Amino acid sequence: QNIACVWYKQFCQILSNIGENEGGIDKFSRGYESFGVHRCADGGLYCKEWAPGAEGVFLTGDFNGWNPFSHPYKKLDFGKWELYIPPKQDRSAPVPHGSKLKVVITSKSGEILYRISPWAKYVAREGDNVNYDWIHWDPESSYKFKHSRPKKPRSLRIYESHVGISSHEGKVASYKHFTCNVLPRIKDLGYNCIQLMAIMEHAYYASFGYQITSFFAASSRYGTPEELKELVDTAHSMGIIVLLDVVHSHASKNSEDGLNMFDGTDSCYFHSGPKGTHDLWDSRLFAYSVWEVLRFLLSNIRWWLEEYGFDGFRFDGITSMLYHHHGIGQGFSGDYNEYFGLQVDEDALIYLMLANHLAHTLYPDSITIAEDVSGMPALCSPISQGGVGFDYRLAMAIPDKWIQLLKEFKDEDWNMGNIVFTLTNRRHLEKCIAYAESHDQALVGDKSLAFWLMDAEMYTNMSVLTPFTPVIDRGIQLHKMIRLITHGLGGEGYLNFMGNEFGHPEWLDFPRKGNNESYHYARRQFHLTDDDLLRYKFLNNFDRDMNRLEERCGWLSAPQAYVSEKHEANKVITFERAGLVFIFNFHPSKSYTDYRVGTALPGKFKIVLDSDAAEYGGHQRLDHNTDFFSEAFEHNGRPHSLLVYIPSRVALVLQNVDLPN
Repeated sequence: QNIACVWYKQFCQILSNIGENEGGIDKFSRGYESFGVHRCADGGLYCKEWAPGAEGVFLTGDFNGWNPFSHPYKKLDFGKWELYIPPKQDRSAPVPHGSKLKVVITSKSGEILYRISPWAKYVAREGDNVNYDWIHWDPESSYKFKHSRPKKPRSLRIYESHVGISSHEGKVASYKHFTCNVLPRIKDLGYNCIQLMAIMEHAYYASFGYQITSFFAASSRYGTPEELKELVDTAHSMGIIVLLDVVHSHASKNSEDGLNMFDGTDSCYFHSGPKGTHDLWDSRLFAYSVWEVLRFLLSNIRWWLEEYGFDGFRFDGITSMLYHHHGIGQGFSGDYNEYFGLQVDEDALIYLMLANHLAHTLYPDSITIAEDVSGMPALCSPISQGGVGFDYRLAMAIPDKWIQLLKEFKDEDWNMGNIVFTLTNRRHLEKCIAYAESHDQALVGDKSLAFWLMDAEMYTNMSVLTPFTPVIDRGIQLHKMIRLITHGLGGEGYLNFMGNEFGHPEWLDFPRKGNNESYHYARRQFHLTDDDLLRYKFLNNFDRDMNRLEERCGWLSAPQAYVSEKHEANKVITFERAGLVFIFNFHPSKSYTDYRVGTALPGKFKIVLDSDAAEYGGHQRLDHNTDFFSEAFEHNGRPHSLLVYIPSRVALVLQNVDLPN
């Protein structure tokens, strides 16, 4: 508590300093309105940069025949530089839309460096060029949003997406393709939130979007900024909110088309020396206490909310931000001494508080999610209580548990108590996003859950015209069960990576030298689930109906579940949440007749979801017309109980039909 008070005091002090020196965080976070290159009311151009280590700053480009020194910036205080270029005689802009620009830096050592402005709104790579070009983006008319932002959903069901791999073709897919072809699928599947990866511009496609080169530019490999705005607007029209995967934990080492060495020094936006480099990621680390770095990053948060209409963020890699050791070589046991002490990078932590404060002040319905593997306490506590202010954190232990079980244990050796512990091991009132697998598990070198379960047989035995093999039968049944128990028990939100809902075969691998620049694994084969003769449709149907049931019943926004049974010999787990009874029989071969299940509620129950149903590739062993009546017979700590037939490898959800919906 004392440490949280210290954090809160530091946060208030910086907020106060921003108020005194900049007129408040509202003005401070509008850096993109003056920095970079802007058309003025008179048709002229105003340019501004922060380059504290530069000896001189110039603007060059198509507009001046690439003369490096004809347009010098004037030096201001605090390392800032500005330039005004008057309009042409016909009052048109001196730099037309679509023309190329560069900032020229003369360094203290006499070097002449060509740079892209850190505030560039659009960069693109032409032909076989290695580096990106800065292209002045100033269209005659920009996209006008037609739809208002949806209200913050009570339950968060996230579809983690990557635009570039969203087509089955071996190419980089476009914003347009995603808008027209993928958004309707996401809506049909019952997801109410999209988390978009790899939007902030990154020169290296195979970095999965995590080595950012231009922080204010939406990636041009998928299309134009206007087409991304249309994607977000169309999602809003469907009642779907859109989160950006924001990477403020580090930056690409590129200097020709990135932030690195912008002013000719190894500092500027980053720490100088070893402190400014991440050893594992080979990337640069921000100096979060530097005034202009705060302006840059906070303005970046605001830019994506205001300019593109995003509804919030997943903050990537914040374990690296929170600690001076960046989590490298650290195991986190949960001992609170690991979280509080000199190893904590308080500058980064205060920045995250400021970012959350800004997002939630601008848009109170904004959603922020922390990707932290360490389990740092108070991440999701309100800032006013000394917390960092995130709405949710990712429950990162859950996918690891499923992979461990599938890799290391026979089905009959799965520990029910350990599964329940992993799914429920979260602090009270700390909201978690549960997921069975995300993009991390699909990357080359690992395998998706479907591939762990079914492996090579997915190539030969997924046709409905062939009988179930034991491997495919097991795989399809467990795939559904793992997802439902994670969804029902694991958190206050749920996440799925695109394609994994229907058991997408193979792994993800972006074109790179190591695979001869192949796109074969950098795509999503949605057509597989549209093929009536393939079994992928069963998993897709189950995912859709699971989400739709949650939409109706709202278990993610209900209090944590009451687990009444975790029976090791029977391999049965039962729990109640949101007035529903969830029953899982993980036993590979044993079915149970008249199995007694405890419940808090008296009355009549019906099956509302059954993984054994025909439309989900099940064995249809249950009669959905059956009524189950609970009796006042105490069982497993519940005042009532009912008798149920539970086939092997089946997940059931029962609803009390006597209760009003």
